[in-house]
Amino acid sequence: MDIVHAAARTIHRYAMLEGGETLVIGVSGGADSVALLHVLLRLAPDLALRLHVLHVDHGLREDSARDGEFVRALGIRLGVPVDIVRARVAAGSIEAAARAARHGALEAAAVRVGAARIALGHTADDQAETLIMRLLEGTGVRGLAGIPPVRGRLIRPLIESRHQDAVTTLTAAGLPWIEDPSNRDVRFFRNRVRHALMPRLVEASGGDVVGNLGRLARRAREAIDALDHVAAAELERLAHVEHGALVLPRSALGALPRPVAAEVLRAAAARLGSRAPLRAWGHRGLRRVLASAPPRRPFRLGGVVVEVSGDRVRVGVTRAPALAPRDLPVPGRVELPEIGRALEAVVVAAADYAVPRERDRVAFDAAGLPPRLVVRPRRRGDRFRPFGGGDRRLKSFLIDAKVARWERDRLPLVDAGHDIVWVAGLRRGAAAPVTAHTDSVVELRFVPLA
Repeated sequence: MDIVHAAARTIHRYAMLEGGETLVIGVSGGADSVALLHVLLRLAPDLALRLHVLHVDHGLREDSARDGEFVRALGIRLGVPVDIVRARVAAGSIEAAARAARHGALEAAAVRVGAARIALGHTADDQAETLIMRLLEGTGVRGLAGIPPVRGRLIRPLIESRHQDAVTTLTAAGLPWIEDPSNRDVRFFRNRVRHALMPRLVEASGGDVVGNLGRLARRAREAIDALDHVAAAELERLAHVEHGALVLPRSALGALPRPVAAEVLRAAAARLGSRAPLRAWGHRGLRRVLASAPPRRPFRLGGVVVEVSGDRVRVGVTRAPALAPRDLPVPGRVELPEIGRALEAVVVAAADYAVPRERDRVAFDAAGLPPRLVVRPRRRGDRFRPFGGGDRRLKSFLIDAKVARWERDRLPLVDAGHDIVWVAGLRRGAAAPVTAHTDSVVELRFVPLA
C-alpha cells in the first residue's frame, strides 16, 4: 500500500479529520515532514483541506536558518503558505525543550490561522523507537501506548507508515528533502536507539520489529482508552466539587483496583487543567494517599495539590484559601467571599421568639454579646465551650466533628472578644443563652453569598 493510501486509512481509523478543516503542518524539511506535506496535498481536494506550513527554527545550529529557506522554497513550489518561527529553547534536556518550544509555536500558529488540527510527521519507525526508549526507562502500561495518533488538535497521519516509504514516495515524486546532521548525534538517546540498537534487534529477531512494536502500541492504547473510560466513570461517581477542588472518599478509592484508582487521581488532575506529564505520579500519589499513615500535610503532584483528611481526599490547583478576620457589627452583615458565604446579625424582640433548631441560625441573649463581634479563622491554642458541653481544645472538637483538615482554617469562628460563641454552621457556644428573662435576641445567620 503506498503512503498516501496508508495515511488515508490512518486518518479514517482514528477520525483525524472530518473534511473542510484548516490544517497547520509542521515541516522541518526532513523526509518524513516533507512526505506528510506531499500526502496531505494529495488528499486535500477530496477532504476540502486548507493547508498552512509552519517551520520552527530552534536555532540549535549555526546554519539552522537554511532549513527555513528550504521549507519556504518548497512551499512556493507546492503552492502552500509557509510561516517560519524562531523558537527559544529553554534550559534542560535539549530534546524535551525543543519539543516543548516546537509544540508551543505550532499551537500559536493554529490559533493565528484558525486551524482545527496540527499535523506532525511521526512515522511507525518513530513509534517503535519511542517504545524501545520507554521500555529501557522502565515505563508503565501507559508508556507502552507510545506516541498517540491523536492528542488534542495534534494528528499524526503517518504514524502507521514507514520512514522508508516516505523516502521512496519523495524520490518517485521528485521532491527534495534535507538531512539534519543532529539526527546522527549519538549524544541523543533516540539516535543511539535508532542507529545502534534497532538494527541489532531486527537482525536478532529476523522479524518486523517496527510493525510488531506498532501493534503493541495500538493494543496498549486500546487498553489505556478502556482504563481511562472506567476511571472517568469512577471520577464522576465518586468526586464532588468543593470550592473549585475535587473531593473523593479515600475508602472508595482504596476499594478500586489500584490501576483504576491511580487513573482516577490522574483524571482529577487533568480535569482541573493540569498539563504536566501524568504517567507515573498517579501511582506514587496513590501510595501516599492510601498509606496506613496518610500524609498530614498537602503535597504537590503533576501541577495539583493533594490533601488527605480522614476519609476524604482533596485534589485542587491550589490550597483552599484561609479565611481573613473581619468585624461583624450587631446588627449588621459581613461577607466571606473565600468560602462563598456571609454572616448576618439581626436583633429581634424576645417576645414570642422561637429559638431556631437549624445549624445555620443560632440565637443569643443580646445582653450577653458586645455590639461588635469578630469573625475569624482558628488560632493556635483556641479553646471552645460548646452549648451543653465542657471546655475543650477547638482542634479536638473539629476532629471529632469530622471537619476536613483543609476546611479548618476556612471555618468562621464568631468571637465575642473573650469567647468563641459560634463555630458557624456547626455548633453554638455556651455563652449568652436565650432564657425566659431575655429582652432582646441577637440571631446570627450563616447564609450563601448572594
